[in-house]
Amino acid sequence: YTDSLLCSSALLHSRLPQMDPTVTLVLLLSVVVTVTCTTGPLVDVVVDRYDIPKVCPREVQTEDFVRYHFNGTFHADGKKFDSSHDRGKAFISQVGLGRLITGMDRGLQGMCVNERRRVTVPPHLAYGSVGTGGVIPPDAVLVFDVLLLDIWSTEDKVQIRTLVKPPSCKRKAAASDYVRYHYNGTLLSGAAFDSSYSRNTTYDTYLGQGYLIKGMDEGLLGMCVGERRLIIVPPFLAYGENGSGTKIPPQATLVFEVLMIDVFNPKDDLIVEVKKVPKGCTRRTVIGDYIRYHYNGTFQDGTAFDSSYERNSTYNTYIGMGYVIQGMDKALQGLCIGEKRRIIVPPHMAYGEDGVGDLIPSSAVLVFDIHVIDFHNPKDLVQIKVTHKPQECNMTSEADDLIQYRYNCSMMDGTLLYSSDHYDSPSITTLGENKVIPGLEKGLLGMCVGERREAVVPPHWGHGENGAGEVPGSAVLFFELELVDLQKGVPEGFMFVWLGDGPDELFPAMDLNSNKEVPLEEFSAFIMLQVKEGKGRLRPGLDADSTIKDMFNKQDRNRDGKIIEDEVKPKVDEESETRRDEL
Repeated sequence: YTDSLLCSSALLHSRLPQMDPTVTLVLLLSVVVTVTCTTGPLVDVVVDRYDIPKVCPREVQTEDFVRYHFNGTFHADGKKFDSSHDRGKAFISQVGLGRLITGMDRGLQGMCVNERRRVTVPPHLAYGSVGTGGVIPPDAVLVFDVLLLDIWSTEDKVQIRTLVKPPSCKRKAAASDYVRYHYNGTLLSGAAFDSSYSRNTTYDTYLGQGYLIKGMDEGLLGMCVGERRLIIVPPFLAYGENGSGTKIPPQATLVFEVLMIDVFNPKDDLIVEVKKVPKGCTRRTVIGDYIRYHYNGTFQDGTAFDSSYERNSTYNTYIGMGYVIQGMDKALQGLCIGEKRRIIVPPHMAYGEDGVGDLIPSSAVLVFDIHVIDFHNPKDLVQIKVTHKPQECNMTSEADDLIQYRYNCSMMDGTLLYSSDHYDSPSITTLGENKVIPGLEKGLLGMCVGERREAVVPPHWGHGENGAGEVPGSAVLFFELELVDLQKGVPEGFMFVWLGDGPDELFPAMDLNSNKEVPLEEFSAFIMLQVKEGKGRLRPGLDADSTIKDMFNKQDRNRDGKIIEDEVKPKVDEESETRRDEL
């Protein structure tokens, strides 16, 4: 540059109004190229804005404080006389109040953070004809290469810009709340000084209790979980003249990009949101009940930490007995089978300041979406409800009877486990022989043919804690039952019983041809006659011929193929000396 050209650019720049920095630069460069000034000494500061940031939200004005780096050289020979870079410390001052040489007061006006300028200062706006300290000679033209790092004013307040707002916000952070948030911290120039993300842990603290710099205490107020903010804190509401460590210099404006993860108050109780209550809820959970439920567990920002669905297994526990976190123990009371709830548990009712390893962070609010599958009490009996009773009911099912029945077996949420309809014929069992679970047998007792019932079977009357097949452990079962057929039975250990008094003289009654001996054919004819006339009953469900043959063999004590009168007489049990008529 010639002195005359520098003069032209300086004079024009001093007359330009404040406007977009890019526009200013374009106008300035246009004039520099086309305007010529007469050669002569500099009369004003010459400003060369050779690197202007694309975004400039704020320009330096009179009374602003600034923090900047510079290299100072002589215009005559380019020799360096001072440098903040060499000292490793930016220069801090206030603009326009005579704390700087007049040339710098003027040269910094309108400057943006991260802008680079070359400011040429004539002697009368620097150290004049005297110079200073043996460093600056008389009548020296000085050139300052400046990088602006920071601007602030004593009138500045915390600036808050909302970047992302969650769709719903039921609660905003307030003083005395405890918050967990992630942040990236930079200086106004963009230089990073700290980040919670790099430590892979949130910053956790109380609001309004003096644990934070004043600007952050103010900037976090009113935030919702999931909200993202940009918080700009002036130095006097941050670390002020002292700075902090090696990364936050004195008088630094701080910029925090914050994501709110959690908000709660130490006085918080559970928050319970009922999502679904089934119709016809006749019973609700109480302390001491055993419950099976599914859940999804998330933090307040929606991040999942656990799910019973992913394990394909319900969570099973006793209620109110300390087997689960305090908040869940309380929340599981008063629920119906099939009910869905959202439960928000503050940390002091969950895992507190310790958290759980890498799974639950310290002081985390937990959100559980639960679905109750079933519950029972260890004292529960089988619940039986008759849904249909035939008009005529001459006999009912009891122990030893052979029955045919239809059934559907489901869990309490309606999931079908087994059904007799899946087979070609109804199920068959003999009551009292422990061939079905105790709860089902209880439900089948006392039924008429054609009767239908519903039976709720608690696990201790069913398959217990271990379950069986498709039946989960500790599952309450729901049976729909219908009795199809009933054959009256005989007591365990017997193959035939008299339905009244037997013949006074048994052998003559058996000896149909009166020849004093009864072969198998004659014995079989006698037994079948008793059954036909309703005087006796064979064990149902077994082959009659095989049963009669077994009975004959037991009466034919000497195994000669015929029964005689002495073999029909009662024998004496030598140990107990009790008498028993075997037939």
